[in-house]
Parts: sequence; structure tokens; C-alpha cells
Amino acid sequence: MELSSLLLLLPLLLAGLFYLSKVRAAGRNTRRLPPSPRGLPLIGNLHQVGALPHRALRALAAAHGAPDLLRLRLGQVPALVASSPAAAAALMREHDGAFATRPYFRTAEILTYGFQDLVFAPHGEHWRHVRRLCTAHVLSAARSHRLNPVREREVAALVLAIRERASSSGGGGVVDVSKALYGYANGVICRAVSGGGRLSSREREEEVRRSELFRELIEENTALLGGFCVGDYFPSLAWADALSGAGARAWRNFRRWDELLEKVVREHEARRRGGGGDGEQEEEDFVDVLLALQATEKRDDGFELTRDAIKSLLEDMFAAGTETSFIALEWAMSELVRNPAAMQKLQRELRRRAAPADAAGATTPSTYLRAVVKETLRLHPPVPLLLPRECMRDTTVLGFHVARGTRVFVNAWAVGRDPASWSAPEEFRPERFLAGEDISEEEVDFLGAHFQFVPFGAGRRVCPGMQFGLATVELALASLVRLFDWELPGGAAPGELDMEEAPGLTTPRRVPLRLVAKPIGWEWEEGKQA
Repeated sequence: MELSSLLLLLPLLLAGLFYLSKVRAAGRNTRRLPPSPRGLPLIGNLHQVGALPHRALRALAAAHGAPDLLRLRLGQVPALVASSPAAAAALMREHDGAFATRPYFRTAEILTYGFQDLVFAPHGEHWRHVRRLCTAHVLSAARSHRLNPVREREVAALVLAIRERASSSGGGGVVDVSKALYGYANGVICRAVSGGGRLSSREREEEVRRSELFRELIEENTALLGGFCVGDYFPSLAWADALSGAGARAWRNFRRWDELLEKVVREHEARRRGGGGDGEQEEEDFVDVLLALQATEKRDDGFELTRDAIKSLLEDMFAAGTETSFIALEWAMSELVRNPAAMQKLQRELRRRAAPADAAGATTPSTYLRAVVKETLRLHPPVPLLLPRECMRDTTVLGFHVARGTRVFVNAWAVGRDPASWSAPEEFRPERFLAGEDISEEEVDFLGAHFQFVPFGAGRRVCPGMQFGLATVELALASLVRLFDWELPGGAAPGELDMEEAPGLTTPRRVPLRLVAKPIGWEWEEGKQA
């Protein structure tokens, strides 16, 4: 019995010796290193990360004098956390080339067909090629604009569903806003990725079933990628993940993704062979574009857009496109309900711009609407701790030595609340982005050039789909605010709204948003959008 116990402890003892040897080596290193909180043997600072790492890491930095860079040891992995605009700029602009790759994560490797996607692919020729293809042909501003009819049909369905729920007997007008917004965001990305013009009722039912399956798969991806795998933090103990079942769970979800994506691709191949279908589709969808590129993008350098690469890119788009838009919309509605003055100001502007005759259509661009979206992204970036990067070579950042192999996190949530960059940083104040106020809208945006505001990252690893997501968010938010009045159920005061975040790679609300929707007087004319 004693011998078996010792055998079980042996891997941990070996890991401990490895850790101590690294600590001693670091102690002999005369290079200037960023400040570091004291950790524990074996696990380092893992116990200090918490369920909401963006909050825990900001608190940890504050406890150590709020340095721009904080050095951690996550198990056997050296890590660096950037919590200020200066640190974000140093990592994603001055030294962007040194931090352009992703760390290795076993779960990501399984889910992305061996890193053939864009989000998790390591820096290299494959990543360069797929980034070029996606930014030029799939996620360009021009293609996003051409998909506006898709967004308009989906927002029409969203508004109609909320009106029906609000007027249903026994419901008291209470709407599960989170569920409705997720359905809208997923509907937009499903139609943009896999197509479909005007749908019959039967086709719409099939679309709903497929959308529900996508939601299940996306949520499982988020849980897996945000979960803990021993090998990701203790590479010498990677074998232990087989005992935890994490790998088997990832493979199960991968096989379900592959079955669904293969079906989508085959449907498009059949339609292309048949001459394009019934003529109802108004614009090539993402699958059509990728299949066309597959036929033309066989390069002399050996790059080929394989079938697995296409499915991996589609998985990126389904997951990232749905989650980021949904989370931004959910928090925007939450903040507006919690701040009635901002809600009323936005309603006045939108309703003044829109006559009753075009109440169901797209709104005229609103300066205050854009300010509300920007303020929401400042306070609630969809991925608060940006997807990690890895240092590709020894580098000096802000005077500190960063060793090759260091895992790097940019705390976009902390950067957006930096008191040196923002007045009243914890308050929801869209006015700060209006000309003549604290910060001019023309001066600060989230496109990757202003490092006090990086909800989508910057540099080589900036999110390529931000413009597509912004258009999706603005149209839905404008329609919901213009066509409904909103309040909390049971007469609760705005300040009573629960604003806690759910833990994970992304941070939607912990509790789904349920509101009373009160349609205003304009009549809904479904035919204008259907």
C-alpha cells in the first residue's frame, strides 16, 4: 500500500524538482525580470488565477504596485500578463512579430483538425495563407456589407418573436432576452456561412434545429477550451489527461462538429454541381467562397486549402461569430436597462431618425448607438483575457527580459478600465466617445490602433471578423431599443440587475437576461423584411 502511494506521488515529486531547478536558474539570471507574486511549489501561481482570471489578475497586479507587466508561473509554464495600454502596445505593436504565435493546447489541436484554422494556428505559412484568404475574400468589409439583407431578415425574425412573446397570455411580457439574442446571432452567422435565401416554414424549422445543434457544439467548445488540462500547464504530466477524460470529451465534440460540417460542405458541393440551386440565394455564402478558393489556391509553395482546413475555418466562424456578437448584445442590453438615462437618450435618437413607415427596417446610422456599442465593449470585451500568445524568441519588453516560450496574456478587460486612460473607468458612460466629451469618437476606436481599447486585440492576431460582428450587433440593438420599451420583471429597480459574469474563455452573463418587453405603437409589417 505504501509503495503504491509513493508511485502515485513520484510524478509530482519529479515535477517539483524540475520546478525548483528552474527557480534556481532564474535566481542566477542577472537579466531584469518583471515583478512576480510569490507562488507555491509545484503549481506556481495557478491557485491565484481564479474562476474569472481577468479580475483575479488585475487584483494581483494591483497588489504588486500595478506594474505594466506581471510575471507568473502557471505550473511548469512561464507566463506574462499585460494589464496596461503601454504593455499592450509593447506586445502587440512594438514587438508584435515576437509574439505572433499561439501556445500549444491539446484540446485546441483536436478541435481544429490539427491547428488548420485561423484562431489557434501557430505562426507560419499555413496561418499566413488562411489569414490572407479570410481577410481578403471571406471577412472583408465589402462582403460584410453585402450580407446586410441576411442580417435584416434575422433581425425581423428576432423582433417578431419578441413581440409574440411579449403579447402572449400568461407571460406577463417577460422575454428571455439572452436566448433570443443568441438565436439571432447564431442565425446570422449560419446564414452567412452556409447560406439560404428566403426560407419556407419547413426550411426555417430545419434551420432552427441546426442552429440549436450549433449552439450545443459551440458551448461545449467554449467549456473545453476554457477548461483545465494538466498537460497544458505541466507538459511532463501530459499523460495524466488520459485519466481525466478531457481528451476523450474533446474528440467526441470534434466528431460531432465534423459530421455537421461535412454535411454542410456536401450540400454546397451538390448545389454547385447542380448549377446553383433555385436562384433565391442573393449572395455567395462563406462555404461557396472557400470552395471556390480551394479550386484556385494551389500555390507553388505547396499550400493547398484542404477540406479539413475549410471545415476548421468554418468552425472558427460559427463559434467566434456567434459568441462575440451575442455577448456584446447581451451586455449592451444589460447596461442600457441598468442605466435608464442612456436607454432613453438612445431611444430618442433612434425614434427621431426613424419614421413609423420604416420602423421595421434598418436604422439610419446613429452616433450615440455606436458610442453605446463602444462603451459596452470597453467594459465587457467578449474575450476579456485575449487568447494567449507565445514568445517566439528572447525579447526585451519595457526594459524587462521575456524568455522564448513564455505564454503571454493581454488583459483587455483591465486595459479598458485603466484609470490613467479613462475617467470614471467603472461607469457606463457612452458620452465619453462623443465629440466634445472626454474622448472624441474619432480619436479612439477598437480597430487595433489605440491600445487603451483592445477588445478584439491588435497586430497580426487582431480579430479579422470585427466589422462583420459590429454590423450584426448594431442592427439588432437599434431595432430592439427603437421598437420596444424595456424594464425588469416584478418592478425591480435598475440597480438590482445582476451583472455577474459567467466563468470561461468568454464571459456572457452568469444569469440569463430576462426583461419585460413593451412594444411601442408602430405596427410590424413582416413582409418588409421576410
